[in-house]
Amino acid sequence: MNTTQTPSPAVPVGHRTADYYFELPQELIAQDPLEDRSSSRLLVMDRNTGEVTHGTFRDILRYLHPGDALILNDTKVIPARLLGEREGTGASIEILLLKRMEKDVWECLVRPGKKLRPGARAVFGDGSLKAEILEVVEGGNRLVRFEFEGIFEEVLDRLGEMPLPPYITHKLKDRGRYQTVYARYEGSAAAPTAGLHFTPELLDEVRALGVQTGFVTLHVGLGTFRPVKVDDVEQHTMHTEWYNVPEETADLINRTHQAGGRVICVGTTSCRTVESAADENGIVHAGSDDTSIFIYPGYHFKTMDGLITNFHLPESTLIMLVSAFAGREHVLKAYEEAVRERYRFFSFGDAMFIADHTKIETVS
Repeated sequence: MNTTQTPSPAVPVGHRTADYYFELPQELIAQDPLEDRSSSRLLVMDRNTGEVTHGTFRDILRYLHPGDALILNDTKVIPARLLGEREGTGASIEILLLKRMEKDVWECLVRPGKKLRPGARAVFGDGSLKAEILEVVEGGNRLVRFEFEGIFEEVLDRLGEMPLPPYITHKLKDRGRYQTVYARYEGSAAAPTAGLHFTPELLDEVRALGVQTGFVTLHVGLGTFRPVKVDDVEQHTMHTEWYNVPEETADLINRTHQAGGRVICVGTTSCRTVESAADENGIVHAGSDDTSIFIYPGYHFKTMDGLITNFHLPESTLIMLVSAFAGREHVLKAYEEAVRERYRFFSFGDAMFIADHTKIETVS
């Protein structure tokens, strides 16, 4: 349902949140991943003409060229959802880890917020993990200090649950299906879902084509699901996420462009990382930083030449990013066709590949 207000005529088309609305039947929201990651469907779109063709994700091999570089986000989702009790009362509470501030202190989302004020304490599972609310921070989140013996990640792995997106209505049987096969560095509260389509075998085939792969890390926060609540997208405050670009990946991207190859980002998180790390000349610099980059139509891409991505929520910052790359009208038209063709949407859904295609092949 479209919840935004009637847009003001003073806000130009493409800068209004309502300009990114589309009708999506509830039954097209994928609730479970496919058994074979690479068998999801693939919509291929020419970013210049909007022309589309349909296939399966394995057909990505037909659209990658020798000399291209595929950039993947190797962040790993942590079981960040903790269900426990308030110490002293036994009332049920939920704490969702968002960002590690220091060794044992995390910024968290807590429920019920009104009851968990500074000084409140919580206990989880068998009591091997306890927590104290330290303070309320911007946006109503809490700084929480955790108390435990041993290694925090091991305690969390035992007691925590995967923080699935709000549109997923049940728990996963296999946690590993909400991780990419190349996930390495723990820290995300959500998966970089475009990468869920790759298998180790498919990545080997990609490399055999003469396409090099490079890895960046961006720890995905739950802000990626935060709705845009303003009419004018320029007034939206973007969430901040930590990223790292290794020296070898920066070198790969820069060499690829110098040799005339394309830099293909797997997912909007990889896109936001390389665009944040690039200077105005398109040179990517290695290093770590926080980014709150907000990409919407009018943005000039400095580094990315192609994007592999899933289908995103209406009126979200992610569909705005895709529209900045391929044109709002092209994207919305492609989404309408995806709905007609009964594609699966969102995190466990199907994928798009968007790039400059002089001629899109017909996939048999």
